[in-house]
Amino acid sequence: MASVDKKTLWQETLEVLKLSVSPAIFSTWFSQTHIDKIEEGESRVTVHVGCSSSFVKITIEGRYFGLVQDSLTKSLGKPCDLVFLVKQNPDRTVQEATGTPLFETEKKEKEELLAAFTRTRVRPGFSFENFAVSSSNQMAHAAAEAVSTNPGSAYNPLFIWGGVGVGKTHLMNAVGVLLLEKSPSTKILFCTGEDFTNDIVEGIRNKTTQSFREKYRKLSILLIDDIQFIAGKDAVQEEFFHTFNAVTGAGGQIILTSDRHPSEISKLEERLRSRFEAGLIVDVAPPDFELRCAIMQIKCKEKGMALPMDLIQIIAGNVDSARKIEGFLIRLASHARMRKEEIGEELVRSLLGKGVEEPLTKKASPADVFTAVAKYFSVGKRSLLGPSRTRPIARPRQILMYLLRRELGLPLEEVGRLVGGRDHTTVMHAVEKITSLASNDVQIREDLLGIKKRL
Repeated sequence: MASVDKKTLWQETLEVLKLSVSPAIFSTWFSQTHIDKIEEGESRVTVHVGCSSSFVKITIEGRYFGLVQDSLTKSLGKPCDLVFLVKQNPDRTVQEATGTPLFETEKKEKEELLAAFTRTRVRPGFSFENFAVSSSNQMAHAAAEAVSTNPGSAYNPLFIWGGVGVGKTHLMNAVGVLLLEKSPSTKILFCTGEDFTNDIVEGIRNKTTQSFREKYRKLSILLIDDIQFIAGKDAVQEEFFHTFNAVTGAGGQIILTSDRHPSEISKLEERLRSRFEAGLIVDVAPPDFELRCAIMQIKCKEKGMALPMDLIQIIAGNVDSARKIEGFLIRLASHARMRKEEIGEELVRSLLGKGVEEPLTKKASPADVFTAVAKYFSVGKRSLLGPSRTRPIARPRQILMYLLRRELGLPLEEVGRLVGGRDHTTVMHAVEKITSLASNDVQIREDLLGIKKRL
């Protein structure tokens, strides 16, 4: 490959990036980056990108790795690897010395935003741009966007609840990111229920409760993650009650997340429960197959991994939450790197077979499994044990035999005896059939996960 001019190449890349991100994001994260050096290999090119600070490096590497890699790969015409490092641009240093007004303005705006993220604890990596939306979280996403457009009056408080790893914290954080990008001076604070509790304890111990109140009660936006943590703590609930009234009374916005609905949080004071229920309460359901595929694509782009759609669908059909998806991709990338091989179906399937799913609890009995399968498919136990070979009965029966054999470890003969006195070869066939379908059929995978959750 002919020698490439670093400045020209990076300028072309920045022009492409300008079309993909907002002006505020471009000015904050990319305006003071440059190509430090380019190393040409036989089949790939390694580009070293210099960043003005470690915060900028971490953010670009975490949020925009794939975007930068795609742009450089197209410009260079061959596969590209990226290395991010903290290094000042020598040309920019010269420009800074001349005191160019435009540069001074950009630098000041960038420093203000970086300082704002640090001060407010809002994480720039969790934004609306990299949040995948589907029917399971559409309502919560729309509510969060409405609050970010009109804080303090759209929905106050906004209470988002749901299980682990469904995106509650991401959505709440995204509101903070958008508001800070509009105005870095906005008085926002992101904290957890545990942080709030610890601050109160510290204030009481050191007799600094007044500074605690100054910190929380004069905020424009208060974001509290896992608010259920304060339940049962009388002094903490008392302080939060007054903080809630002070913030909302002054026109401020409060967003809360929890793993359960306010009515289901035990030992939560009734006056707090009534205030939570006075705003908008939205739940975020576990991601369905289509949403998991979308999350996979976003995570792959962030990590610079190019996976074909068939592999994305296989992983999405086997991994049931966003956090597990991210963890699996990290494992997949590290295994491919250690083995020095391309990511293919064989590697994906071998990793999926190493405990991605959690086995059934050992306390589950055959009777529990019978009940769970019967309720999940809405069929009677008598039908499962009977002679019918129609599809609506035969498939649940095969899944029942699969669970009894694979998850409870019962002998073939015992499974056959329990399921209507069937021959052990019938059980073997059922187990092999469901094992085969579970690798390729998304619906079977969803059925197995659904039954296991009941258990």
